[in-house]
Amino acid sequence: MSRTTQAPKALRGAGNYIDDRFHLAKTGKKQLGKVFPNHWSFMLGEIALYSFIILLVTGVFLTLWFKPSMAEIVYDGSYERLNGVTMSEAYASTLYINFDVRGGMLIRQIHHWAALIFVAAMLIHMLRVFFTGAFRKPREINWLIGVAIFALAMIEGLFGYSLPDDLPSGMGVRILQGVMMALPIVGPYVSMFLFGGQFPGEDIIPRLYMLHILLIPGILLALIGAHVLILWHQKHTQYPGKGRSEKQVVGTPMLPAFAVKAGGFFFFVFAVTAGLSAFVQVNPIHLFGPFTPTSITSGLQPDWYMGFMEGSLRIFPNWFDLNIAGYAIPTAVLVPGLVIPGLVFGAMALWPFVEQWISGDRRHHNVADRPRNAPVRTGMGVAGITFYGLLWLAGSNDILSETFSISLYATTWFFRITVIAGPFIGFIIAKRVCLGLQRRDRDQLEHGYESGTIQQLPSGEFIEVHKESSDETVRVLESKEPVSRIDVQALDENGVESPSSRGMMGRLRQRLAEWYTRDNVSFDGVRPHTGHHLHHGAHEEAEDEESHEEAREEATPSPTS
Repeated sequence: MSRTTQAPKALRGAGNYIDDRFHLAKTGKKQLGKVFPNHWSFMLGEIALYSFIILLVTGVFLTLWFKPSMAEIVYDGSYERLNGVTMSEAYASTLYINFDVRGGMLIRQIHHWAALIFVAAMLIHMLRVFFTGAFRKPREINWLIGVAIFALAMIEGLFGYSLPDDLPSGMGVRILQGVMMALPIVGPYVSMFLFGGQFPGEDIIPRLYMLHILLIPGILLALIGAHVLILWHQKHTQYPGKGRSEKQVVGTPMLPAFAVKAGGFFFFVFAVTAGLSAFVQVNPIHLFGPFTPTSITSGLQPDWYMGFMEGSLRIFPNWFDLNIAGYAIPTAVLVPGLVIPGLVFGAMALWPFVEQWISGDRRHHNVADRPRNAPVRTGMGVAGITFYGLLWLAGSNDILSETFSISLYATTWFFRITVIAGPFIGFIIAKRVCLGLQRRDRDQLEHGYESGTIQQLPSGEFIEVHKESSDETVRVLESKEPVSRIDVQALDENGVESPSSRGMMGRLRQRLAEWYTRDNVSFDGVRPHTGHHLHHGAHEEAEDEESHEEAREEATPSPTS
């Protein structure tokens, strides 16, 4: 005989007290019963969230000892190699954290590794969302929030590794000042506002410190909170499969399964971050020394997420520098430092609305696309990755030149050419691959999959038997939506073309719509294959279904080859 276990009286009393005033029991039960998808790719967002939590905790620890001051002192600490060297208090306090605070270097390394993982997880998470179309209605706002979080995380990382005032961070600050100075007319004023003078002086580190520990983390915390709340309200998207639809969600309930899994995954992320911090050195500022304007470290590289900007600054030519009415406009700094990042993030933010405008698709989407079923979108994503990757590699053109004994000018020209041609090539290849996969999916849906079993017909011809795909596979293959040939030239009841389609924007949309849907493989009229199907040669493909049935009945099995 079983008995129902009740909560302790004190807990029941506290629970009843709160529920009598806020009526949370019913709402909490409903919310905690939400289901979450089980696919591994949905954990990428969790990795970013857990890394952000690690950043907050370790950041609080580091603020207890870091001194955001540019006042010069003569170092006399535990790191004997720098004893007697003049440096800022910011750099000296960082050395103190490394060598005098118990566990200080480990916490500093955890903080730095968590920042790298945070940005990397966000980037891969956004790629997953983009390629599966999870940004579509009703999730456009959450996509914009994600783009803003990604941009702020990069700025936060830039300010963070600039704080120690070591040689690499000092060079990063000077590059930041140069990009600001490239702004037409207002550049010098913006630079003076941030740096507190014509040159980086004693104000820059305290100001970056306030931005790094207060303003930007506060904005990030608010945006991440809004992102999670919107996600909770709208629910996750889910991959196509059996039992999944736009109105039916399949997954693991929040309590107890998902909560336990998420808690365990947090500790796993923390363990990996701590393991990397313990055994893989990152940003060893004690080896670089304090920043001096006359020194530079050979082979110096920024953190990986700023590599694309470094590359664009290195390879962009100075052919287009201007001097208008006495105002110099150094496009060799302005374009790679501000215009290219602006175009990249602007394109990311606008894509959901551009795709919606081109396709006219304003439906709610809770089932994610397979990337192959949206070849143009996938091609654009691959083009963007190619562009970013080539700029990222260009940021180490000096190291590539030294390692492979190639002329530095040759590597520069190589990246100048490929950064333009590469995205087009990547788009074409990705689109053709997607279309090829679509044709294979259609063939598998219609004829089944190749079983490897060979049969011989009475005529002596050997054929391979195609077997029926599993129900789950059929559901996935059938998830491809019908190809809508978008007709922008809408006609009214009198057969007159609408004014909007006659204008320049209407004509542009018509051409883009044709380009967006061109070559897309249609699954219209394709019925799932059932039972064993004999794959005939091309000369028999025109036979009707009745002749196929007769051939299957007459087939005589022979030894398998």
